[in-house]
Amino acid sequence: MSAPLVTHIYTADPSAHVFDGRVYVYPSHDRETDIHFNDNGDQYDMVDYHVLSMDKIGGEVTDHGVALAAKDVPWVDKQMWAPDAAKGADGRYYLYFPARAHDGVFRIGVAVSDKPEGPFAPQPEAIKGSFSIDPASFVDEDGTAYLYFGGLWGGQLQRYNADGTVSDPKAPEEPTGAGVRALGPRVARLRGDMLEFDETVREILIVDDEGNPILADDHERRFFEAAWMHKRNGKYYFSYSTGDTHLLAYGIGTSPYGPFTYQGTILEPVVGWTTHHSIVDDFEGKSYLFYHDCELSKGVDHLRSVKCREIQYDAAGKIIKQTP
Repeated sequence: MSAPLVTHIYTADPSAHVFDGRVYVYPSHDRETDIHFNDNGDQYDMVDYHVLSMDKIGGEVTDHGVALAAKDVPWVDKQMWAPDAAKGADGRYYLYFPARAHDGVFRIGVAVSDKPEGPFAPQPEAIKGSFSIDPASFVDEDGTAYLYFGGLWGGQLQRYNADGTVSDPKAPEEPTGAGVRALGPRVARLRGDMLEFDETVREILIVDDEGNPILADDHERRFFEAAWMHKRNGKYYFSYSTGDTHLLAYGIGTSPYGPFTYQGTILEPVVGWTTHHSIVDDFEGKSYLFYHDCELSKGVDHLRSVKCREIQYDAAGKIIKQTP
């Protein structure tokens, strides 16, 4: 059984990166609340971010304290959910985070620091054209940076068309019906300064072995939330959470825009309703999965703890499935 990285606070939704030879983890910060569980996720009432770091997996973990708080971001009302971070070509660090604005709509903001641990100074407004939740940054080998995002149900993705224009502000949680295509996650290339999108938001397709889009009623394979991208041997691995079936799944493609052919499950269900992850593919010759569960809180769904475990690939490049 993996142990939590830290136990003095509850952490979830870990986005892990190696910067200058050290592992930095950007999690959300769970806190106690009296709000009851609901499909809008109101019980996940987070107000700030801590940054964790370590010089080796299994080594001492440093909590660098509060890196950004909701009270310091003018456009944010509540619910600072799962973040991610990237290092820009200018050597600075960019923290991407979702939150509900004062109109109740989730948008994505960005904050900047000269250090990977922060503190981060937020931009006064959300990224133009951003919506939904769970931003995940990816910087390709040529230096081009992308932001992946999206989440169903409380994440509001079902409200939007592929390009980010509003489809239906009161849409049901997700499409239903035989033969209906699942909603896909979103991606946009970032501008050179890492602060805004450099193109119209695109929808990503996840397809089966025959190239057919995954259907909305296929809850074991369809995208729900928690986008993550990593690259290995020239291939793009897009991984994600299936939400109500509690799996971490992935597909492989030849472009950062997809389509991604579904490959299988990375991690079977953990203790707790949600699962959210990141992958560090090559740190000191090994690959690691960062994820969270609710074992420390004895199953309290909104009090989660980040964990880490090694993962491996088979000869064909497929990720070998993990069991908690």
